[in-house]
Amino acid sequence: MQSSVRPSRILPPYAAAAAWKARTADGISGERWCTTVWSLPEEASLSLSFQVAGQGLGCAWLGQEEERKIERVVDAGPWILLRRFAGRFRGGDGTGDLENVPTDKLQTKPSGHVLPYVGVACLGAILFGYHLAVVNGALEYLARDLGIAKNTVLQGWVVSTTLAGATVGSFTGGALADKLGRIRTFQLDAIPLVIGAFLSATAQDVRTMIIGRLLAGVGIGISSAIVPLYISEISPTEIRGALGSVNQLFICIGILVALVAGLPLAGNPIWWRTMFAVAIFPALLMALGMAVCPESPRWLFQQGKLSQAETAMKKLYGKEKVAEVMHGLRAGGEGSTEPDAGWFDLFSKRYWKVVSVGAALFLFQQFAGINAVVYYSTAVFRSAGISSDVAASALVGASNVFGTIIASSLMDKRGRKSLLITSFTGMAASMLLLSLCFTWKSLAPYSGTLAVLGTVLYVLSFSLGAGPVPALLLPEIFASRIRAKAVALSLGMHWVSNFVIGLCFLSVVTRFGIGRVYLGFATVCVLAALYIAGNVVETKGRSLEEIERALSTAD
Repeated sequence: MQSSVRPSRILPPYAAAAAWKARTADGISGERWCTTVWSLPEEASLSLSFQVAGQGLGCAWLGQEEERKIERVVDAGPWILLRRFAGRFRGGDGTGDLENVPTDKLQTKPSGHVLPYVGVACLGAILFGYHLAVVNGALEYLARDLGIAKNTVLQGWVVSTTLAGATVGSFTGGALADKLGRIRTFQLDAIPLVIGAFLSATAQDVRTMIIGRLLAGVGIGISSAIVPLYISEISPTEIRGALGSVNQLFICIGILVALVAGLPLAGNPIWWRTMFAVAIFPALLMALGMAVCPESPRWLFQQGKLSQAETAMKKLYGKEKVAEVMHGLRAGGEGSTEPDAGWFDLFSKRYWKVVSVGAALFLFQQFAGINAVVYYSTAVFRSAGISSDVAASALVGASNVFGTIIASSLMDKRGRKSLLITSFTGMAASMLLLSLCFTWKSLAPYSGTLAVLGTVLYVLSFSLGAGPVPALLLPEIFASRIRAKAVALSLGMHWVSNFVIGLCFLSVVTRFGIGRVYLGFATVCVLAALYIAGNVVETKGRSLEEIERALSTAD
């Protein structure tokens, strides 16, 4: 059956990852371009495993009437947040590649029931953020119960073991998803998440706690790969940008929930066990929920299971769109026949410049101190004399959510490079303020207020650029034949540096003092801004071919 959608030209297979711009025909009801590229390639999808940027995951022309249809689709329950993201498709300049698109016979509309399945997948994103931040308020109390209150090295292991597990999980999550399918990988992911949370909640010694945190880390590492992959592959083109931003938003919500969950700790010292135990239930719900979720049509298509792929499409989008989606999958499968690069090719003269940029962005992201702030903000606030330290940390989590929402609307307006430079500059100023409030005695009477202010401004600055942009840039700057391995290498740098920060932060603070450590973070932020200004290419509104040519001529 032939699709009624006949575009004037086929977009490149990786158009979605290249952040093609949207245009709005405000005066024409319901006009839109339905891209022939239905889903991201596996390697492009995997590159979104830590921070997902929803900008550009779909190419759409949305008229006033069509926008109202989308708002009706997403105006339910917690998904009302998506109305803000759906509005992002209005306005903006188009690219030349979309100028000659015929607008007749493009009157399809979102159908099926995608949002509940995205909601089930986002339980993994919530657990990602929750497990990263739950130790923040609980560390002092669990250290006392487990007899490691004076051993900062073992406390560092309790924090950072999760990151070591996440490193393993992030490398294996994509491979499991390709071999076993997305749904089964989600269900298998629940095993380390449940066992890890149970061991952490019931631990009577530090060894059991470390094992539990390690298993939970493996679980969130797998989630970091599979959640954005599944969402990108089941989302309809016309709302893929909105849904693509949800993963990072729910990671931030998970962090916020963990910080709020620590509020009862002051009156109940063993509450920390409940905080870890709570994480069991979302993991079980994710496994059970995935039993009724459809498998990714793209994965089924790649496996040659065409009848099952069509069944999944009917469940997701309605039977009237099956032919259109199948056409998009076939078109999206057309690409370069150049073989995939080997690991050593990443270090060749041809690719080393761009690979080093991708790895450097994640190294700067972590060594700028974000996770030290997330993990230890409660302890820092307490040292500054703030009585309601957990509440202050919850405020930090709320600012992270707010900043992420703002960033989603600025990504295609300000550009990636501009946001990165602005973000790291703001982070440097915030860290300098924090350093001064802990070192200048004249500021001692105001140290509590300044500590909260500096931390909130730092997290806001981070969430505006340094947080979401690196993961968005990866599929844009890496050539197709190196994308999967280059992304794996960059994410490896992310998790390893994250692990080092979590392991060493308390010991370094004990030796040098919090003021000097924050000054070091400020210095890293300044170096990051200078590096980005000289090495990162702006990718807003540019095709992958233009980006690759720009990077090649820069060598």
